[in-house]
Amino acid sequence: MDPELIGDCVHCGFCLPACPTYTLWGEEMDSPRGRIHLMKQHVEGTPMTAEMAGHFDACLGCMACVPACPSGVRYDKLIESTRAEVERLRRRPLADRVFRGLVFGLFPYPRRLRALRTPLRAGQGLRSRARPLLERLDARLAAMAELAPQAPRRRVRLPERVAARGPRRATVGLLTGCVQSEFFPQVNAATARVLALEGCDVVIPRGQGCCGALSVHSGRPQEAARFARRTVETFERAGVTTVVVNAAGCGSSTKEYADLLAGDPAWAGRVRALRFADLSEFLAELGPAAERHPLPMTVAYHDACHLAHAQGVRDQPRALLAGVPGLTLREIAEGSLCCGSAGTYNLFQPEAARELGDRKAERVREAAADLLVSANPGCTMQIAAAMRRRGADIRVAHTAEVLDASLRGLPPTALGGPA
Repeated sequence: MDPELIGDCVHCGFCLPACPTYTLWGEEMDSPRGRIHLMKQHVEGTPMTAEMAGHFDACLGCMACVPACPSGVRYDKLIESTRAEVERLRRRPLADRVFRGLVFGLFPYPRRLRALRTPLRAGQGLRSRARPLLERLDARLAAMAELAPQAPRRRVRLPERVAARGPRRATVGLLTGCVQSEFFPQVNAATARVLALEGCDVVIPRGQGCCGALSVHSGRPQEAARFARRTVETFERAGVTTVVVNAAGCGSSTKEYADLLAGDPAWAGRVRALRFADLSEFLAELGPAAERHPLPMTVAYHDACHLAHAQGVRDQPRALLAGVPGLTLREIAEGSLCCGSAGTYNLFQPEAARELGDRKAERVREAAADLLVSANPGCTMQIAAAMRRRGADIRVAHTAEVLDASLRGLPPTALGGPA
C-alpha cells in the first residue's frame, strides 16, 4: 500500500458512477474513493478490521474507475497491494479458508479442471434441482455449480505449431489458459486458425500452466510470481518474443509481469524481452490479409473489464467485427459496468455478482442480437448463467470464433451455443 499512490486521490468523486458496487449500494466505503480513504487510515495506523477487509473484498477489481479518474490514480496497483495486505493480516473463518483452498487448488491447474468435465456433463440436468441443497450448504457452492459451462465432450488437442497460410508475416506464441483450454477449447482452436490464416506461424507450447491472473488479483502475489516465471520460461523455450492472449483476465495479468517480478533483478530483463498482446490488439496492428466472407447476423459485443479498462483495448475488437461483411454490430447499454464475473468474484461474493449478472443479462436481452460476443471465459459463463435464470439461453462466441467463421466461409448457425 504505497502512501504516494494513495495521496494521488483528490476525492473528486468521478469514480463513483463508474463503480459497480457503488452503483448497487450507494455506500461510500464501497466506492474507489471510500476504499482509498480506508487504505489511508490503515497506512496511518488503523488496524485491518474485519469490516475494513470486507469493503476491500467487495471490490470487483474491474478497474472501471482507473480510466474514469482525472487525476490518474493507480487504483489497480492499490487494490492489488491492499488485497495482499488483507491476506497477510486477516485470518479468515474456517469455511472461507476451505472454500478459497478449493478454488485456488483447482482453477489454476488445467489437469484438475479436466477431471471435472465428466461429472459436470452428468450434472447439467440436475443443476436447477441441486441448487436449493447447495444454497443451504453454502451459497458459494451453489454459485460454482450454476456457473459451470457445458463441458466439452472431447478434448481438443492443438499441435505444437500451426503453419502460416500464404506468406509468413509473423511468428507468435499462443497462451492457452486454464479455464479457456479445458472448457472453451474451441476458442483456442479458432484463435490458432485465425492467426494462421492471417499469415502467422503459431507456436503452442505443451505443458502450459496458469499465467497467475487469479492469484495476482486475489492478494496472492508470491503464488502469482511463481506462475509468471513458469509462463515466461515456457515461451522463452518456445523461441518466440510475442505471445497472443485470448482471455481478458490473462492478458491483463501477463502485461503486469514486469511489475509483479520487479523485485527480482534476475527476471527483469527476461520479462521485458517478451510481449504479451490481446488477440484483437495484435490483429489490428497486423492488419487484415485473408478474405472475409459474409456473416449475415446481428452481434452484441460485451466489453470484458480486464480488456477494456485494464488494457484499454476497446476499439480493436469492434473494428475487427465491423470488418466482417454482413455483420451488424450492436452496443450493450451500460457496457462499461462489470457483469459480476471479475475472476473469482462471482464465487467469493455470489450475491453481489448475481445482482450485476442479472443487470447485465437484461441489457443483453434489450440488445436483441443473434449472438453475444465476449473475449473472456469468466464473462461468458457469468452472463450465460444469468440468462439461464431468465429462461433465455443465448448463443455466445468469442471474437476469434466470429473471425474464424468469416475467414472459413461458415454460416452463422456454426457460431455459438449455450455456454
